[in-house]
Amino acid sequence: MTDSPAPAPDRHRDTAPGSADHSPDHRTATRDSYDAIAEEYTAWIANELAAKPYDRAVLGAFSELVLATGSAETLELGCGPGRITAFLAALGLEASGLDLSPAMIAQAKQHHPGIDFTVGTMTCLPRDSDSLAGVVAWYSIIHVPDEDLDAVFAEVARVLRPGGHFQLAFQLPSEPTHPAEPTDPTEADGLAAGHQVEHFTELAGIDVDLSFHRRTLGSVASRLRAHGFAPVARVEREPDQHGQYPESTPQGYLLMRRLLAPK
Repeated sequence: MTDSPAPAPDRHRDTAPGSADHSPDHRTATRDSYDAIAEEYTAWIANELAAKPYDRAVLGAFSELVLATGSAETLELGCGPGRITAFLAALGLEASGLDLSPAMIAQAKQHHPGIDFTVGTMTCLPRDSDSLAGVVAWYSIIHVPDEDLDAVFAEVARVLRPGGHFQLAFQLPSEPTHPAEPTDPTEADGLAAGHQVEHFTELAGIDVDLSFHRRTLGSVASRLRAHGFAPVARVEREPDQHGQYPESTPQGYLLMRRLLAPK
C-alpha cells in the first residue's frame, strides 16, 4: 500500500499497506499482513504527512506538473488508508486509489468517502490504456520483489498518457556498518546491486509476513527507462530520526515522465 507499515521502530513508510504487488505468494502474504494491521496502521499514520514537509513539497510539485498537462486523472498505487490520495485530491487532482488489502480500502472509504478507492493489484490496473495524467507509487514498490517490478512498471506505462508523470517514493539502501567486513553477506550483496531486503514478522505486536525492498534512485530510474520513461527529478533525503515517525534509512523521491509507448 501506500503507507508504511504499522507502528514500527522504523517508518517503513507509506508503503502502501498492502499496496505491494508480487508473485501470488508474496501478494497473499502482503495482503494478509496489511489486513491484519489495517486499523492500527490507519490510526498511527494519520498525521504523518503533517510532520513531513519534504513529502508535501514533492506531492505539491507533482500535482502542479500533472495539472499543467491539462488533465487531472491520477491513480495512487498502494493507497492504504487513503491519506495521500486525499491530499492529492485537495490539491485539485481527480485522484483515486487502489490497494491490494480489502481492509485498507475499507479504511480509506470510511475516512475519505468522497474519493474512489478500489481493491486491486499493481500488475493489472483497472484503467484503460493512455487514460491517466498521473500515477503515484508512494512507498508501494517497497513490497514488490525484483522479478515482478517490470510487470508493475509496464502497467504504469500502459495507463499513463504520453507526457504523463509517475511519482515514486521509497526507502533507499543503508550503508553497511563495516563495508570492508559486512556482518550480513546478503545485505552487502544487495547494497552492491543497489537493492537490500529486510523482512518483518511482527509490527505493533501483530504477526505479519512483510519484506521491504530498498533500492537506489538510479536502479529504479534505469528500470523505468526501459518502459519509455525519462527522469524529471531525483531527490534523496537523510532519515528523519526524531518525532513520531523516525526513520533508519535515507528516503528517495523519483519523478519520471512517460515519453514513449512501451515496446
